[in-house]
Amino acid sequence: MRRTAFVLLTALCLSAPVMAQDNPMQATILNQLEAFKADDFATAFTFASPTIKGIFMTPQNFGAMVTQGYPMVHRPGAVKMLEAREVAGNLWQKVMITDQAGRTHILDYQMVETAEGWQINAVQLLPEPGVGA
Repeated sequence: MRRTAFVLLTALCLSAPVMAQDNPMQATILNQLEAFKADDFATAFTFASPTIKGIFMTPQNFGAMVTQGYPMVHRPGAVKMLEAREVAGNLWQKVMITDQAGRTHILDYQMVETAEGWQINAVQLLPEPGVGA
């Protein structure tokens, strides 16, 4: 039973990039995550919006922010796309990332369409369910 579940989960995870090819917003996020896994901050920076590029100025500054503030994004274990939605005219893609230690994190990616295609304009780490102020 466990082996069957593992095989099924592995097949699902391996098919995620194929499914994302049909969704350019999700492909942008997955491509950036792949660049982070390779420590290719220059490529990861290309998926950031002009606003984010203006804030961090260089791929090195951007990479330092991610490695220090979003370690689950820098070294994701598993990634699952959740719902996409529009909030106050902005498009958001919710993503579940399981880190290398097995902890699950829910992040919200604000996406903007530019001349270069879909880019990431913001990322918010959402509170765990049941945790709030």
